Amino acid sequence: MADGTSENVSSNQMWGGRFASGPDAIMEEINASIGFDKKLYAQDIRGSIAHATMLAHQGIISAEDKDKIVHGLNTILSEIEAGGFEFSRKLEDIHMNVEARLATLIGPAAGRLHTARSRNDQVALDFRLWVKEELQKTEKALTSLIAAFLDRAEEHAETVMPGFTHLQTAQPVTFGHHCMAYVEMFGRDRSRVRDAIVRLDECPIGAAALAGTGYPIDRHMTAAALGFREPTRNSIDTVSDRDFALEFLSIASIAATHLSRLAEEIVIWSTPQFGFIRLSDAFSTGSSIMPQKKNPDAAELVRAKTGRINGSLIALLTVMKGLPLAYSKDMQEDKEQVFDAAESIELAIAAMTGMVRDMTIRADRMKAAAGSGYSTATDLADWLVRAVGLPFRDAHHVTGRAVALAEQKGCDLSELSLEELQAINPAITDAVYDVVTVEASVASRKSFGGTAPVEVRRQIAWWRERV
Repeated sequence: MADGTSENVSSNQMWGGRFASGPDAIMEEINASIGFDKKLYAQDIRGSIAHATMLAHQGIISAEDKDKIVHGLNTILSEIEAGGFEFSRKLEDIHMNVEARLATLIGPAAGRLHTARSRNDQVALDFRLWVKEELQKTEKALTSLIAAFLDRAEEHAETVMPGFTHLQTAQPVTFGHHCMAYVEMFGRDRSRVRDAIVRLDECPIGAAALAGTGYPIDRHMTAAALGFREPTRNSIDTVSDRDFALEFLSIASIAATHLSRLAEEIVIWSTPQFGFIRLSDAFSTGSSIMPQKKNPDAAELVRAKTGRINGSLIALLTVMKGLPLAYSKDMQEDKEQVFDAAESIELAIAAMTGMVRDMTIRADRMKAAAGSGYSTATDLADWLVRAVGLPFRDAHHVTGRAVALAEQKGCDLSELSLEELQAINPAITDAVYDVVTVEASVASRKSFGGTAPVEVRRQIAWWRERV
């Protein structure tokens, strides 16, 4: 049949059940961003107040209209924070929701607020302000995590543990030195945060849609009012730039990777087979059927968050990769990724800081494991070079024979008799026993950045000055 009724039925079936009202419903669904960008309400209102104040200062709007606008925006801010503001999907985004409510509150003066700006530079401002504030939170959180590691490092500067390569026992180190490795990693994350804040510290408002504006605005005034170093310098780049969001996600991904590596070690260390640490009940759960189990769930969840954060970075890189200048609606897809990653990294850092401060270090288990796997073999080889004068390759061979003998006898290198060692190389003296214990091994490694307790304490002091 070709009548209108048939066409309507067919059309509605084509659009699908959820969108029974047709293309208008689909367009509303795909176009609306208020479901997530309402998170920017405080930044949007703050930016609008600064913009209205500048417009009045420049004589573009009257002081009376400016006062009405500022009063109305503060009223809206109070309504949102009190939970009494009704967000509308039909008004698409946070900007239109605020502006519509402002018109209801103050009448025609509300229409003057959008003079000399566009939603393009408005959203760039809101989002940049939000990311800047989030980076500042991340910097503080990383500083707290670094401080937690410094405390544990100081407490365990002499606690011996095995150092690993390939997850095989390599050489003895101190737990304090191991903690300081994470101080370095999270310190680099913090420096990346600070660098990113410097780069994004430029104010977008005034770029308008993409070409600037013919009104005599003062962008430096607005930038200063909003706490930016200066205004952006190219209007096209301003509305099309999301580097600050990508950089936030990149920083979050690297930091999450560091957190995940730490989480993996916590998971391993807390197993009965290792037993290096014991997590408190605050960061563990039990099994529903195995009463003996204590699962490191907080560490495992931190480890899992990394996949989510990395996914957000890849998603936004993919959104941005093919966009021509200047603004495209694709960029509406930038915020959910950043919001989700920000929540994830904030929670992961807080959880890890709690675990580091709260976990019990089992120094006896660490020390017992430190001597396993003939971890002082390198110390023996180094001693043969220094004291006996062997070339390192020859010393390596002699040490290998000593390890094979100890393995055959089921003992440590330090438990081989002098006679047994001299049978391998007659030049060995009893001075060798000063270097083949784990305590002597770590104490000897005083090179800058080494594991000797004296050097660990020096690095702790250096970091404390900077934290």
